[in-house]
Amino acid sequence: MAPMTQFEQSLLGPIPRGPLSGPLSRRTVLARSAGGFATLALAALCGRPAESHESAQGPLVPRAPHEEPRAKRVIFLYMDGGVSQVDSFDYKPNLEKYHGQDPRRAIGKLEKTQFDNIGTVMKSPWRFSQRGQCGLWTSDLFPQLNREVDSLCFLKSMTSKFPEHTSANYFLHSGTGLQGRPSLGAWATYGLGSDNQNVPGFVLLNGGLIPSGGLDNFNSGFLPASYQASILEPKDPPLANIKPLEKSSRLQSLKQSLIRDLDRRTLDQIGHLDALESAIANHELAARMQLAVPELLNLEGETKETHQLYGLDAEFEFTRSYARQCLTARRLVERGVRFVELTCPRISGYDRWDAHGGLANNHGQNSRAVDQPIRALLVDLRRRGLLDDTLLVFSGEFGRTPFAQGSDGRDHNEHGFTVWMAGGGVQGGVSYGETDEWGYKAVTNRLEMHDLHATILYLLGLDHTRLTYRFGGRDIRLTDVSGRVIDDILA
Repeated sequence: MAPMTQFEQSLLGPIPRGPLSGPLSRRTVLARSAGGFATLALAALCGRPAESHESAQGPLVPRAPHEEPRAKRVIFLYMDGGVSQVDSFDYKPNLEKYHGQDPRRAIGKLEKTQFDNIGTVMKSPWRFSQRGQCGLWTSDLFPQLNREVDSLCFLKSMTSKFPEHTSANYFLHSGTGLQGRPSLGAWATYGLGSDNQNVPGFVLLNGGLIPSGGLDNFNSGFLPASYQASILEPKDPPLANIKPLEKSSRLQSLKQSLIRDLDRRTLDQIGHLDALESAIANHELAARMQLAVPELLNLEGETKETHQLYGLDAEFEFTRSYARQCLTARRLVERGVRFVELTCPRISGYDRWDAHGGLANNHGQNSRAVDQPIRALLVDLRRRGLLDDTLLVFSGEFGRTPFAQGSDGRDHNEHGFTVWMAGGGVQGGVSYGETDEWGYKAVTNRLEMHDLHATILYLLGLDHTRLTYRFGGRDIRLTDVSGRVIDDILA
């Protein structure tokens, strides 16, 4: 048992000194213990974890999963703003048939939209065709990714509870629409640690756009701070102070030794304090990162063929930017990083997939940014034997309406959209769930965000009902009180 803090000792009152004069009566034992029982209850209410995942070796030491994992790591391709499902992966011929008609007559009752600017039924600017051996329908929006359709598992009945970016982003990342909860990446590293102690277990590769809701989308919330995302930019330098500022390695070593000694003395005085212990662990990790990260993010050692595969020589800078992110993600998971998330690159005039107007140009430019690099990532992981135990997840925070906003945009649609996964224990070339004949609302095998999270954790070998943390007097989990593993898509 950890030593009592000064606060806990104050609740117990003064502790008698010296030998006892004789055996204690039952009444005396109960009287002296009563404060201790109260303290145990108070500790639970104040957020002491029900099960400690920390160890003397550090918070990111590898830990055994609950069950045999199908995936060892996750790469989350976050599509900020919401990709239109009816223009990408969810083919609906009715949009062509009823193009230009009043959706209230053609579709029927419409749900309230974010901007309440409802136009006509709008067909997709992109042609749909059947692809691959599986024969699934996809559009020309992603010409490179279409070549890998036999590796993709489409979830076409995903839903969200929120029609607005900030809350929907929190819901996608943390399972709740509120700010300040642990993200999926934080839960994964809390449950499993990391296979590389010289780099963070959860890395966010920032392509230039931090989504609505800010960095709380990638935070550790009430989990220890060691599990929050470390933000790297795929450029030189990738983050501040990654290169030592000291004039010699000896001087840096002396400084580190002094800091370790001061940290140890402070902990000896005040006892367990998560904020301080996490800060110390992060400082020590930062020192190791100064040795590991420069090499990890140096892409010069990759072959010319690899550079061309990802698009590092592409015409547009935003394609080259996302190519660097995808190649860096491969290098990170190759070196044992548990969870890597990529944000969208900055595209002047077309930031995010949030196409309230100019759908063809918005989605066209965003696809040019990510299409080739994502296909390259799939190919490269497969070549290196990493795809089988690396799970790729492609998702935005919601989808878009089958009818226009104004004349040529689409509004937010949380009632039905498409997510795809690949590798890491899921079947390829399959489709699960359906939206209605308009691509508007999920009607078959309807999925909620907790189902997606439960499935991702399961593929990592984690039981979402057992991965809990005590906070506010109860054991809290990523999936709240619901969520089911999507068994039908498992390989």
